[in-house]
Amino acid sequence: MRTLRTTLRGAAVAAVAASLAAGAAVTALPATAAPAAADEGRTMAKASATKQAGPAAQQPGTQQPGTHQPGKHKPTKPKTPKPKKAAADPDFGPNVTFIDESWTADRINAFLDTVNDEAEFSLDRHQVFFEPGTYGSAAGQDDPATATGIVNAHVGYYESIAGLGAQPDDVHINGALHVEPVVGCPNEPWACADPGSLTRFWRSISNMGINPIQRPVGEDAALPYPAGVTEPHQMRFAVSQAAPMRRMDIQGNLTIFGRYGEFASGGYLANSRVSGTIVSGSQQQWFTRNSEVGAWDGGVWNMVFAGVQGAPATNFGQPVGDNVGVTTTVGSTPVSREAPFLYRGDNGELSVFVPNAKTDSSGTDWSTGSDAGRSIGISDFYVAQEGTDDAASINAALAGGKNLILTPGVYELDAPLQIDRADTVVLGLGYASLTPTAGNAVVEVGDVAGVKIAGITADANVPESETLIQVGPRGAAVSDAADPTTLTDVFVRVGGPWAGKAVTSIEVNSPDTLLDHIWAWRGDHGNGIGWDVNTGAHGVVVNGDRVTATGLFVEHYQEEQTIWNGEDGQTLFYQNEIPYDVPNQAAWMDGDRLGYAAYRVADDVQNHSAIGTGTYSFFNQGQDIRLESGIQAPDTPGVTFRSMTAIFLNGSGGINHVINGTGGSVQQGTQRAQVVSYP
Repeated sequence: MRTLRTTLRGAAVAAVAASLAAGAAVTALPATAAPAAADEGRTMAKASATKQAGPAAQQPGTQQPGTHQPGKHKPTKPKTPKPKKAAADPDFGPNVTFIDESWTADRINAFLDTVNDEAEFSLDRHQVFFEPGTYGSAAGQDDPATATGIVNAHVGYYESIAGLGAQPDDVHINGALHVEPVVGCPNEPWACADPGSLTRFWRSISNMGINPIQRPVGEDAALPYPAGVTEPHQMRFAVSQAAPMRRMDIQGNLTIFGRYGEFASGGYLANSRVSGTIVSGSQQQWFTRNSEVGAWDGGVWNMVFAGVQGAPATNFGQPVGDNVGVTTTVGSTPVSREAPFLYRGDNGELSVFVPNAKTDSSGTDWSTGSDAGRSIGISDFYVAQEGTDDAASINAALAGGKNLILTPGVYELDAPLQIDRADTVVLGLGYASLTPTAGNAVVEVGDVAGVKIAGITADANVPESETLIQVGPRGAAVSDAADPTTLTDVFVRVGGPWAGKAVTSIEVNSPDTLLDHIWAWRGDHGNGIGWDVNTGAHGVVVNGDRVTATGLFVEHYQEEQTIWNGEDGQTLFYQNEIPYDVPNQAAWMDGDRLGYAAYRVADDVQNHSAIGTGTYSFFNQGQDIRLESGIQAPDTPGVTFRSMTAIFLNGSGGINHVINGTGGSVQQGTQRAQVVSYP
């Protein structure tokens, strides 16, 4: 495992960016504080999550690595007019960096190397923007080993890299922005699949065209078997949860697992085009939505495609050679909305484009025309900064009619952000994180429609919060099916950075809400971890009607992971791990029922559908603990499920049934059970 360097934060990062732009070298890097005790909350442990020796291991899954020999794909270099840069942008603070064509590839790589080595629970956050233009040389595209002058960097924790063009190919990169697994055994990496990419969380790339030319970088390049080597015209993005790719044009092949078959537990791809083959290899599960792919190769347990042109055909539960199919393809996505994004217009001004919601859609949609969404000028946004803004200042701006940009940082809030105006846009940059300090929620949406919240992370704290994110008050009635309130790339953690407690992570009361790529995680490793330390009953509770979830990840909560009380709900792709740390069966009983369901539809619900669900078991306390069924739902014709999987990862105990009393048990010796449809 490589040693993580101490890197920069705040003003130091801005200083490095300025030095690199001027051609100066970067020398000394400031040190960071030591972590605090595991049971302390955020306000008692300001530096509890600074640099550590490396990411902690997660579950020891048991996948079979895939192999593939990708072909060559010749990219076409786009020719687009370049907007002029405005005289003055708002002050985005020291954690946001804008790169333009005056930067050489060497300067870009040197700068990215100062912000891509955060530890797994660092408090540092980084947003990097590429101005429209072309970066790097394509000369070595057919032989990456000889390539020079390419943009080539690892994408690290709490790092978001995005293009500022109106179209993805307005930013054209010759090179690779890649993610590699942990190298646990440098001399024989094939012998160390765990943790691999199981903890490669909290990073993203978006709105760029990439001509893939990848070489190993940094310490990896000096290893006897470098992880960063790929075939020509291929880029690696070997990630797990909370690491989306959006609005990307990959002009070649994409591999999403490690070079030596290391474990991975991803992932999410949306509104993107990959002209070549996506090689999934050891990825346990993956959700791809509204995209275009040349081909897809591989699948382990639960691969779901919705509205994807070029997706493989459904084979879930069918014999595939000596194995069984794991792929589910839905021709169109019933409800979708692409993520809002910052871009620079032809007049040089920054704006945020907010795409319209769509129904029954497929393929990519990169339009920024007035019929595709609305463009909001930057002057209509309040740009908040860590250390300067608090709940009072942000709420004053929201109450005054402003939309909100949260620049990278950790915001301590003694009251929730109150979003009471319809169509308000809240856009987080660089994994901006919100944590409560008084047992409050961090976000509360009023009884209004059309709110868009994207790119934020909520971290539970102590004292305990009843709810961290509440969409609509209890009994909310206002909604607009054509303009649904939408949560995009919203992530929640209970424990991990520090001790935290929250009964419910996300509560959805507003009808016609869309949840697009959610990861609610009660921490299984990190700081403040323990059955009685980072307590959390539920990840997601849906009370509103006509709520849609596309890409829902919920893990390790102590009671029902997801509860669906509203009518006409639908989920496309669900990934869940039941809690690892249950001390004994008596501590985990739902009345006289063994354990708490991972996905619970209320008994009185008449209409609900879910497609592509996976529930995974790993009890690590050495006790024979059982979950009666991964899914618990009423037996009624309007409540339907398709492509359900239960998996025994490791440990003891297991799951008795996939759904209600249907489906075989998974336990030691029986890894997988499938149910194709129910009822």
